[in-house]
Amino acid sequence: MYVVPDRSDTFAVVTGANSGTGKEAARRLAEAGARVVLAVRTPAKGERARAEILARHPHARLEVRRVDLADLASVEAFADAIAADGTPLDLLVNNAGVMSPPTRMATADGFELQMGSNFLGPFALTLRLLPALLAAPAPRVATMSSGTANYGRIGFDDLQWERRRYSPALSYAQSKLADLIMSVHLARVADERGWHLLSTAAHPGYTRTNLQTSGASLGRDAPYRPNPVLRALNALLPSQGVEPGTEPLLYAATAPDAAAGGYYGPGGRFGLVGPTVTARITRRAQDPAVNARLWAEAERLTGVALPAPLSRRTPRTG
Repeated sequence: MYVVPDRSDTFAVVTGANSGTGKEAARRLAEAGARVVLAVRTPAKGERARAEILARHPHARLEVRRVDLADLASVEAFADAIAADGTPLDLLVNNAGVMSPPTRMATADGFELQMGSNFLGPFALTLRLLPALLAAPAPRVATMSSGTANYGRIGFDDLQWERRRYSPALSYAQSKLADLIMSVHLARVADERGWHLLSTAAHPGYTRTNLQTSGASLGRDAPYRPNPVLRALNALLPSQGVEPGTEPLLYAATAPDAAAGGYYGPGGRFGLVGPTVTARITRRAQDPAVNARLWAEAERLTGVALPAPLSRRTPRTG
């Protein structure tokens, strides 16, 4: 099992930390000594997660703060509160997301729910937190993507699925490809500007969490249950629990040898289970022109851009 290095001097924000990989990441960061903000949409769920972690690690430094990544005003308020603390932010873990709601739904700002919650919200959060991150000695942003990014397509002519027929799976794949692109492009921006920021990404393979059912239950009168054929197909796929499934994200967030623009995932059968290895980045996330175009479009849609004082290249010394 991957052992998180000592993080006694680390201030971290983990989104979606009330369950699944987010809660596990928060737990293990706190166990390693970090002060962790559990950034959650529903504070009551965050408090339950905090209590569960404290039951195992009574000295964990945890606090719950609300952020709704499907609401840009909430993202701004959360980031402003972090900035008001005046504490440099060492680590941002972009973990939260929604998966495959059955019908097209919209965020508070009118974006398609998966594109808004999984990409545009985290994008805005990352940029708004940049001043706090760059005030830290060795800041890092670790973003959760997905193996589905391999078949994702960025539909620039219809990012929000307003004209084409909505597909829950393809919309999710687009949003997770966008996350991977964001991570890769942020690494490039950091290098071009001489920032000491490390941008990494991870995917969990097939990790058993409530992600597969919670999103699919949205808009339904009863919780989603896959049909027998789908259940049988899923049973054939190798899967793993939350503890091993969170390790690629923890590696991306804390490993001393994680690389700028690095991507990490399970190295076992079909890339769905197993110990963490360097994952292959799909070619669709490696085109600098496409990546820059998506970044610019995200800035336009969210109204959040690189802060002007930080956009100048910092001279390198030595």
